[in-house]
Amino acid sequence: MTFVQVIEYETEREDEMERVFDEWLRATEGKRTMTREVHTKDRDNPAHYVDIVEFPSYEQAMVNNDLPETQRVAEQFRSLCTSEPRFINLEVLEDERT
Repeated sequence: MTFVQVIEYETEREDEMERVFDEWLRATEGKRTMTREVHTKDRDNPAHYVDIVEFPSYEQAMVNNDLPETQRVAEQFRSLCTSEPRFINLEVLEDERT
């Protein structure tokens, strides 16, 4: 069953955050289990972001989470946030695309 993680956070350091994510993409090439990532910015609050990350399953998300590269980037990510990020873990029950 497809698994989606929603990550909600605030940062004043968007450029640094993008560099950290790009570094993670390079470091996990061929190892990561993420299948899709949508990076969004709140139009009404320019410091508020929401990332929607998709995995084939919860188990594959945990494989991705346990990568040393993911752990290292998670620490950097948290240090760039103005408050603790919020993680919402969702099992996809239905996926309709038109």
